[in-house]
Amino acid sequence: MAGRTAPFSRFEWMIAWRYMRGIGADGGVSVVTIISLMGITLAVFALVATLAVRSGFRTEFVDTILGANAHVTVYASARSDANGRIERGIQDYRGWSERIARVPDVTRVAPLIRGQIMANANGRNAGAEVFGITLPELKGIPRVAGAEAQLEGEIERFDDGIAIGSGLARELGVMVGDRIRLISPEGVRTAFGTSPRVNAYEVVAIFTAGRWDIDRARIYMPFTEAQSYFNREGFADEIEVMVRDPDAVDDMALPLLQQAGEGALIWTWRDASGSFLRALTVEDNVMFVILSILVLIASLNIIAGLIMLVRTKSRAIGILRTMGLTEGAVLRIFFLCGVATGVTGTLLGLVLGVLFVQNIDFIFAVVNGIGQGGVWDPSIRGIYALPAELRLVDVLKAAALSLGLSFVVTLPPAWRAARMNPVEALRHE
Repeated sequence: MAGRTAPFSRFEWMIAWRYMRGIGADGGVSVVTIISLMGITLAVFALVATLAVRSGFRTEFVDTILGANAHVTVYASARSDANGRIERGIQDYRGWSERIARVPDVTRVAPLIRGQIMANANGRNAGAEVFGITLPELKGIPRVAGAEAQLEGEIERFDDGIAIGSGLARELGVMVGDRIRLISPEGVRTAFGTSPRVNAYEVVAIFTAGRWDIDRARIYMPFTEAQSYFNREGFADEIEVMVRDPDAVDDMALPLLQQAGEGALIWTWRDASGSFLRALTVEDNVMFVILSILVLIASLNIIAGLIMLVRTKSRAIGILRTMGLTEGAVLRIFFLCGVATGVTGTLLGLVLGVLFVQNIDFIFAVVNGIGQGGVWDPSIRGIYALPAELRLVDVLKAAALSLGLSFVVTLPPAWRAARMNPVEALRHE
């Protein structure tokens, strides 16, 4: 035993393992070790699960925005017509569309008619927003009629009727093939003024975009029919633009304005949802800090366990020191005891977190069933389910935080054990 041992030698691991098993009459050390292990496991699990849910929610929210709405909306500034009335429509919408389509990275350009109406069917009324668009451009909207769409009916018959959101269909109690009445307050112009316009249309398709506010209040109507219905003959209200990289939409603002021409204004998806996304970012950061404190509290249990271990093993430490074991060896032994708890708890927490994310749909269904469907309200959350996205960076952040804290909190009691005077340790036994 005399002489120095190699750092982290087999001998040091053997002693650390014997100490970790809590050999002693009271068994108190092993109990504290288990409590420390459980605390770190649950803290890491909570951190991984929360980060995955927050990432999934953000991804799903942004995907529904980009999959059912324009990345950039181009519209004309207000102006007065010959009769002094304020006019906001785009008369040369075809020319604007052709020029905008020439901007690099623009993937789709579609003139739109937009208007607010009241929908009526089966004695029920609901407010809705009409989007006038052509069938080819409607098919280019991923979440409505594109590859990602959940559709009922025949979208190819769009020119013969209208397509409505699934939430609006439920509100009005209609199915594909039924007819609904659309009532516009600014309708037929007569010598006595403007009277409401009431037209009936067949529902040829019902879509589910994944956003409650879209599915609950959106109607798509053929472009020429919308022009006639809203008295917009020869005009478009705005031009919907899709780009290749929505995250770089701010860099495309100037080229789009230059191509559109004088009097053009733009409104990007970041302008529409930027405040909500910034709120999500702040919430994510705060949540990470709070859960990091939870991991820190769980890691502090390692200190309590090691202090008890040092006190319990003070006589053994004294004997080992008199036999020639160095301070560094003693420090490494107790450091291994604490780190073993931190590493094991971190690994178990990561495994539980990954299992939770992989089974999030089943867990959500069970919890929602227990809450009788009231746990998740789409009208408040915006989306229909609790999503989760496991990202490598989140797993690494959780692991690094837990392991780092475990290593740091282990050092003080390990150093205390190393500095223990062997004579004093043996004298008090």
